[in-house]
Amino acid sequence: MSIAIDRDSDGKITRIGLVVNGEPVAQGRPRFSTKGKFVRAYDPKKSRDYKNLIRTMAQEVYEEAPDFTPFEEALSVKVFIYRQIPKSFSQKKKEAAMVGLIRPISRPDSTNYVKGVEDSISGVLWKDDSQIVNLICGKFYSDKPRIEVEIWSAIPT
Repeated sequence: MSIAIDRDSDGKITRIGLVVNGEPVAQGRPRFSTKGKFVRAYDPKKSRDYKNLIRTMAQEVYEEAPDFTPFEEALSVKVFIYRQIPKSFSQKKKEAAMVGLIRPISRPDSTNYVKGVEDSISGVLWKDDSQIVNLICGKFYSDKPRIEVEIWSAIPT
């Protein structure tokens, strides 16, 4: 896991980058339980644990930059998902996947990964995920599975 923070000449934070190592986990479908006449929705354990990992890492920005306050302006966000190359790939196919000639087109969808990232960072690095006005997303194969997230102001200063 790593954090990168860029500042402008006045010292204001302009960009935050996070890299969460390990196999990415997409936001799972909500599960439901009943207690009496009430229905409760909750995240599957795997999704919940992964979102907690991302949230914990996002909170480390405050240790790196104690002067940081959550973004309040319109934001651009980039989420790149790097999935493990399947063991069933031939050597030729693995090499093609490494250079981006073969990309993951199987489930889960990119948007399910992004939703988990948005949920975990909301209230930590930005006030609400409705602030995201530009979103760049991509799924790739890699021998080092991870999610890379970058956040910056959508309005140039």
